[in-house]
Amino acid sequence: MIIARAPFRVSLIGGGTDYPTYYKKFGGCVIGGTINQYCYVTIRKINNIFKYKYRVVWSKNEISNEATKIKNPVVKAVLKKIKIKDKIEIHFQADLPKNSGVGSSSSFCVALVQALLKYKKKITSKNEVAKIAIDIEQNKLKEFCGSQDQTFASNGGFNFIYFNKNGSIKIKKIKISKQRKKNLEDNLILMFTGYQRNSKLVEKKKQENIKNKYIYLHQIKKLTFKLKKVLESGSNLDIVGNLLNRYWNLKKKLARNTSNKKIDNLYNKILNNGSVGAKLIGSGNGGFFLIYCKKKKQNILKNSLKNYTFLNLKFTDKGSEIIYKDL
Repeated sequence: MIIARAPFRVSLIGGGTDYPTYYKKFGGCVIGGTINQYCYVTIRKINNIFKYKYRVVWSKNEISNEATKIKNPVVKAVLKKIKIKDKIEIHFQADLPKNSGVGSSSSFCVALVQALLKYKKKITSKNEVAKIAIDIEQNKLKEFCGSQDQTFASNGGFNFIYFNKNGSIKIKKIKISKQRKKNLEDNLILMFTGYQRNSKLVEKKKQENIKNKYIYLHQIKKLTFKLKKVLESGSNLDIVGNLLNRYWNLKKKLARNTSNKKIDNLYNKILNNGSVGAKLIGSGNGGFFLIYCKKKKQNILKNSLKNYTFLNLKFTDKGSEIIYKDL
């Protein structure tokens, strides 16, 4: 048995510039970090006495003798890439719900890739695992997704990630003291909107006529560099909240379905109850709000939005890893 664990991520600013259609022309960058919420993939060899070759347990319970007939698209694509001769079971579990903006599908893909490579006793770097996951999602599954989620899930950490025009990816740790990082974490909070959305539909709209949206992506990239400067200097951290607001307003211009009236009303309530800034993480249109609210004012925020679930945010340096093996 092998158990792989991959963290979910929270992106602060830069999402959108990690689309290959953008960064292979102009270069892109994001700032964010992996958090102490995870997805888990368990792989177990099963006895030949079972009549099926694959059992895949996710939101469904699948049994199949052929990888090509597996309904879970990620499992099907990964098994096509990393072929397994044995009869196996694959189980998926997660700390947070899917379609909520934390990069869950990419974390699942990364964890599955790493688990299967470990099962085959292949030694692969974290960067290579990320590249495999990016290739599977973007080229094999034709997903409308960027390259940050797989990179964060595989490598972990609170990072500035630069996507080069030649397709290479450079990861730099944010140069921030432990105390300043803790202060940032204390002032950041996640709030679940209660809405789970299909990110494919949102991302597809962002990709349509992307040339007309370059102007907004250029501005987002500038904001990302500004955030880096703020984090790595002695500047007032409240500027982070202001930058989140500016980013959210730009992000909404990338596609109409990034937000809606319910989300806009909720955003206004957040800002009117003690918060400096906020934005939806991930594609938008639902999932989690990332909120910058000073710790001393967070009770005001929570009391004014009692029907919503809040999560404290803590960044983790660990990327995907094998947490159990018994081969």
